[in-house]
Amino acid sequence: MPDQPPTTPRHPSAGNLSERPAIVRDGDPLPTLPPASFPIGTETGYELVGFGPDIDNEEIDRLLGHLEGKRVLELGCGSGAASIALARRGAKVIAVDNSVDRLHQARLAADREEVKLELHQSDLAELAFVRADAFDAAISIYALAGVLDLGRVFRQVHRVLKPEAPLLLSLPHPVMALVEPDSDDPLAITRSYFDQSPVSWQAGAAEGVDHCHSVSEVFTALTRANFRVDTVLEPAPLPSDRRSSHWSDAMLWLPATLVVRARKMGI
Repeated sequence: MPDQPPTTPRHPSAGNLSERPAIVRDGDPLPTLPPASFPIGTETGYELVGFGPDIDNEEIDRLLGHLEGKRVLELGCGSGAASIALARRGAKVIAVDNSVDRLHQARLAADREEVKLELHQSDLAELAFVRADAFDAAISIYALAGVLDLGRVFRQVHRVLKPEAPLLLSLPHPVMALVEPDSDDPLAITRSYFDQSPVSWQAGAAEGVDHCHSVSEVFTALTRANFRVDTVLEPAPLPSDRRSSHWSDAMLWLPATLVVRARKMGI
């Protein structure tokens, strides 16, 4: 029997999801999505940048500071919710994503909300179309989980940021890859923390492959790219009677989101 080609391990939640859309009525339980698939399936509106599921995004959003008239880069804009929220606060937003389909969704959403976004289809580390020292801030929400070489991205972001400008990013917390969030025992460890193999997930028709970047890996990659890390957050979930579709009881015990702010040093 011929050898089978290697496959990327799937997130434990992936097999429990239907690719068919479902109607959810008021009072119905929300369909469960892998936490790593955030912000897919999330309706946070356009008033606030959502950095992760079921956390105090308002507090994290304050780390961006005043944005009126400032140029902001979003790496991996998805359907455009965060970029639109930034633009509504007066920022001049340039957003990059490697998916033509997601950029199309972002364009439709921006037109519907009557805000201006500059959208580019590009690898997140290919920012040659941007001049050096062009941005006052940069953000990335869960998108860097799809990137193997963080250092390559951070070096490009460093080039296009102004001195002391912040990069504020969120990632799926690596500890959540160790458990099966929607299983009967969501705290049972099913994977080694030191396992560096990527994990695939599926959320309806959307799917992705995440690299489980450890906290030390993110910190080291930023430092080597000449950033100064000034904030690291592992936010606890907010108390709530209504959870998002990414909720798992494991999130009462383990952080689902890692948030890091770093500032450009040097030139």
